[in-house]
Amino acid sequence: MNYPDYPNDQAPGAPVRSGIPEHGRIPKYYAVKAHIALLIEELGEGGLLPTERDLAEKCEVARETVRQALRELLLEGKLRRQGRGTVVAGPKLEQPLSLASYTEGVRRQGRTPGRTLISLDRFPCPEALAAEAGLSRGEPVWHMERVLLADDERVGLESTYVAVGRVPGLDRDFDPDSSFYAYLHDRLGIVFGDADERIETVLATPREALLIGTPPALPMLLIHRVSRDTEGLPLERVRTLYRGDRFSFTAHLQG
Repeated sequence: MNYPDYPNDQAPGAPVRSGIPEHGRIPKYYAVKAHIALLIEELGEGGLLPTERDLAEKCEVARETVRQALRELLLEGKLRRQGRGTVVAGPKLEQPLSLASYTEGVRRQGRTPGRTLISLDRFPCPEALAAEAGLSRGEPVWHMERVLLADDERVGLESTYVAVGRVPGLDRDFDPDSSFYAYLHDRLGIVFGDADERIETVLATPREALLIGTPPALPMLLIHRVSRDTEGLPLERVRTLYRGDRFSFTAHLQG
């Protein structure tokens, strides 16, 4: 196959030398990946990719080589499966690392946020959660688990722990499809003050992958958050899984 040119000057954010090793020998699958990347630009969002057989014939490689290239592009979120075909995915959702809610972040990009309630349970706060979130061991806490949606597409899974004493009517007067932050502010007059966050990459458990609707091998971005109100009192402990192929995160840094 004819390999594409790789200019020394890369676009901002592109991998150094487009990932080509210093010895200059390009792996076959990577050359195919570069070819498909050009197709992605030509087709645009929603465009249907040629079949694996057609791509293998065009690139003069084995179908397994094409599959390897496609797997990487799927994991990177540039492609997505649709029925029995593969189409060009839309841009990733950019979620700010701030005290803004998921709802605000998704709406800012012209998408419609939503949530599906999986469970809402009440139980005595275990020691590990108490130590992490600044709660008292044994005090009643809520655990609310919801699937996150963007335009009805499942994109994440959120687990929220909050003391029953802070939100005693959570099971009665809260719409689980709405913003928890808006509920706290508008109905209870609680304002977020600050939070600690930690981000890591993980693989979803089989149960989590089933709820989100992704293969277990798809990398996830996991965010742990412990939030406090404006008086410094513990408010919530949140564990949120975001699809690595559908999300990126932004932060404004100032010295």
